[in-house]
Amino acid sequence: MSEPITAAKPIQSLMPNREQRSKLRNIRKFKDQLSRYGVMSAGLAVVFSLGLIFFYLFSEIAPLFRGASVEPLHSYTPAQLQQQASDPTEYLTLERYEEIGASFKRSGAVHFFNVSDGSQVLNAQISRAADVSFTSMATSTPDYGLVAYGYSNGQVSITKANYALSYPNDKRQITPSLVYPLGDSPLTLDDQGAALTQLAVQETSSGILLAAMTADERLLLAIFSSSQNMITGEVSISQEVIALPSLPNGSKPVSMQIDSGAQHLVIATDQSQLLLYSIINPSAIKVQAPVAIADGKVTRMEFLVGTASLIIGTDKGALSQWFLVRNPDNIYELKYVRGFEALDGAITRITPEHARRGFWAGDDKGNIGIYYATSQRTLLIESVSDKPIQQLAISPIHNRSLWLDDANNLSVADVWNKHPEVSFSSLWKKVWYEGRDAPEYIWQASSGSDNFEPKMSFVPLSIGTLKAAFFAILFAVPLGVMGAIYTAYFMTPKLRGIVKPTIEIMAALPTVILGFLAGLWLAPFIENHLPAIFSILILLPIIMLITGYLWSRCPDSLRNRVPEGWEAVILVLPIILTVWACIAASPLAEIWFFDGSMRQWFTENGISYSQRNALVVGIVMGFAVIPTIFSIAEDAVFSVPRHLTQGSLALGATRWQTVVGVVLPTASPGIFSAVMMGFGRAVGETMIVLMATGNSPVVNFNIFEGMRTLSANIAVELPETAVASTHFRVLFLAALVLLALTFVVNTLAEVIRQRLRQRYSNL
Repeated sequence: MSEPITAAKPIQSLMPNREQRSKLRNIRKFKDQLSRYGVMSAGLAVVFSLGLIFFYLFSEIAPLFRGASVEPLHSYTPAQLQQQASDPTEYLTLERYEEIGASFKRSGAVHFFNVSDGSQVLNAQISRAADVSFTSMATSTPDYGLVAYGYSNGQVSITKANYALSYPNDKRQITPSLVYPLGDSPLTLDDQGAALTQLAVQETSSGILLAAMTADERLLLAIFSSSQNMITGEVSISQEVIALPSLPNGSKPVSMQIDSGAQHLVIATDQSQLLLYSIINPSAIKVQAPVAIADGKVTRMEFLVGTASLIIGTDKGALSQWFLVRNPDNIYELKYVRGFEALDGAITRITPEHARRGFWAGDDKGNIGIYYATSQRTLLIESVSDKPIQQLAISPIHNRSLWLDDANNLSVADVWNKHPEVSFSSLWKKVWYEGRDAPEYIWQASSGSDNFEPKMSFVPLSIGTLKAAFFAILFAVPLGVMGAIYTAYFMTPKLRGIVKPTIEIMAALPTVILGFLAGLWLAPFIENHLPAIFSILILLPIIMLITGYLWSRCPDSLRNRVPEGWEAVILVLPIILTVWACIAASPLAEIWFFDGSMRQWFTENGISYSQRNALVVGIVMGFAVIPTIFSIAEDAVFSVPRHLTQGSLALGATRWQTVVGVVLPTASPGIFSAVMMGFGRAVGETMIVLMATGNSPVVNFNIFEGMRTLSANIAVELPETAVASTHFRVLFLAALVLLALTFVVNTLAEVIRQRLRQRYSNL
């Protein structure tokens, strides 16, 4: 029985009424606003996140370029310190906890006082004969802390301040005292008993060295050493005194210094000259020709920590740094290295910092200056008194200082001077470091030696970054772009459906795996098969061209058996055979052309070769970058409108002419974007360059040497550095440099891409 036929509903009944249309409009409006504000909020969140990244980077970097500051805390008169104004202070020092200072007086009295209130902690007296007077004083570098008194009878006393640390009732207590490395009795330096008018003292591996100028103008060098009897505990002192050649032309010494290696004595004379005595062999003392000082008469001279460089101050307020440098004859000479901003008055005091290449200077107009030698920074120049500065002291941790003016008024100040090592010149210009023969670009931020000077030049890291990216792009761009053009335009859709996803899957390979394979397998393989690598790079394109030419000359009956777009399969076998043949013939090629070893041949011809080098990085990083370049370039070529290519073919152009004249110009913005995306990926790559380059920060573009990149350097050193240290903040600055580099490259790429798009938009 059939269903009853019902009348169809009128069309008007299916249309929404006014209320329904209003409801639908409101829903659509809500969705539009939700999408609008959702997209806007997401975009603002991205911009805000990037802003936070920049803000955090700048917050970590900003202290690097802040100058020093000094905040006075206390000021004491001689009466408040319970010291006699008639007994001037010859040396001032401050211990590492910045609680106790020591004042070494001309009379031999040593007053230890509390810097917070000026109260006396300990009064000590250096022993001397009753009928002799003080004639000179010398101090070693601050890390040794020796103080030598010279007397009118040719004797010396050597002492140093010692601070014993204890914690009674869990409270820190510092107990000062004087220690005498060579005993508390004065030692005879001059047997003739002449007054010692100038002194220099230094602790060395050979013992304690003293240089002295006597009142009758004899120059003496004394070597003191002590030994202890293991059974009786008795300490015996041995000494050797050597007469040195006299100063030339009747000049007199203004200051003398001995280096900690017991190799050199440097004397500044009243004739604005520097004399260098080689004392490493006491039986054959040698004197270099005098070196003139051009900035005035020398008033002060001090070694910086490590005793490899001297700071010299003059009566004109000039300050300069001088190095001990080997000449081509392997003889040390004094070389002027750099100058600093001058003070207004004559330099009265130079005080080196304890653990770095910084120093303070005071002048006779009450000014102090804070400087750092390697970065050539003038961190602060400030007037702190209306009287000449006589003494300066800095704590070993550089956070507090003392200074004494000509009226024996003592001032105590807090110091902020956290990152003096960094300046534009130290980061981007050649710097002449201690122990080097000439200015260089060097990155070497840490060492096991206390006297080590951090070397933090960004030039080797920046060049290493560009070097790695350049060789990777050199390898990846031809393969990626040409492969993309062939796949998108010439390859059959079925084969393209296999090739394109396969190459894109390569992008998912972890770079740490690629770096692991590069470092442990590919680098040794290339080293052992260098002829094969070069043979492959040269012969493979030739074999491909020959194969294509031979295929074009084959009979049509044979060529028609291979469907159009499958021709690339024919190249697989020649490529495999060529690679195998090059590898198999590699040992024979080394024997025939390179005397059995191509690497040794490179070395003999002045070409440095490292196993982990830019060639390895270029191949492996190129392998990692190819999927990015290929995918974007292939999409750009495949997206060229069909009517353009069909029109070109209809006008009689061949397929290659169409590719060159139509497809490439139209797809050029996308291809250029692909190349720049690949470059950005190569610049920021970390694990491959970390594991396959050797991480040597060299400055060259030698393909057979390694490099260190900015990203790899951050990954290696950031986990090992102290938070908020100079090294820590410089690594953040390196991250900002890397970010700025990629930003500039991407901005230029976008500008070029937009111009290309405008130029070919009419096609």
